[in-house]
Amino acid sequence: MDVLVLLEVENLEDKAVFEKHVVKEGFEIVPEEPFVYSGKSTTTMFSTKAYILEVFKKGLQKTSFESASLVFLLNETPYPPYVYDKTTNDFEEVKE
Repeated sequence: MDVLVLLEVENLEDKAVFEKHVVKEGFEIVPEEPFVYSGKSTTTMFSTKAYILEVFKKGLQKTSFESASLVFLLNETPYPPYVYDKTTNDFEEVKE
């Protein structure tokens, strides 16, 4: 399954540290697109979703930032947006 992750982050202190983690975990940086990452998954959609949220959470925790949100597509199917909650140190689904 194809994976595309779009991250919106404010005042990321060290993009190199963040991206080193994301790439190490199997994502590729989409050229000329800031904070857009692609990858492939062979697991279920549920497992892939959990993996994406965990990888990006851990990457953000390696540096400082003001705020972050992300949205991703699995096989061109969009998932709801998530926002990083600094009180729980985790991504929370944005409820409409």
